[in-house]
Amino acid sequence: MNLPNALSVLRLAMIPLYAAVFWQGHIRLAFLILLAAGLTDVLDGYIARSRGLVTGLGTVLDPLADKLMMITVMLSLVLSKMIPWAAAVVFFVRDVGMIVGGMYFHFTGKKPVPANGLGKLTTVLLYAAVLAIIFDWPYAVWYLWGVLVFAFFTTIMYVYSIRGSGRLPQVKGKRAHF
Repeated sequence: MNLPNALSVLRLAMIPLYAAVFWQGHIRLAFLILLAAGLTDVLDGYIARSRGLVTGLGTVLDPLADKLMMITVMLSLVLSKMIPWAAAVVFFVRDVGMIVGGMYFHFTGKKPVPANGLGKLTTVLLYAAVLAIIFDWPYAVWYLWGVLVFAFFTTIMYVYSIRGSGRLPQVKGKRAHF
């Protein structure tokens, strides 16, 4: 357990804290907890890369903490009727798919492909969408839909980068098709 991994564990602990604060009606404070979680994500990544502290555990914990936090946020927003169910379902399909894909890589011993710039931009845009929704800005839900479309685009680009890296299984000498 090193500092970046401890920050990922802290981010996991922030998930129930966010949920408790949100459901007590302190929605803006819950958003601050989400921002703090986002800052620990940036910090743990920076520390891990700059100090050579990238570990196998960290490559699993970091994205898992991020995905579980955002799934919790989306679930809280949909259950409180701040976003439509359809938007939440689209988000859940993408993120659960990414979690399952990450688990596949982990349990088959394949090296995961690190997040690229588009993936990081998607995260920033998603945080902005949550901010807009929580503060009830005009067109916030439309903005969320735009971010979701962009998120699927970046996911497709990510899958193609994995296919190009040769990390997907081979079928009769060819890459497996989706």
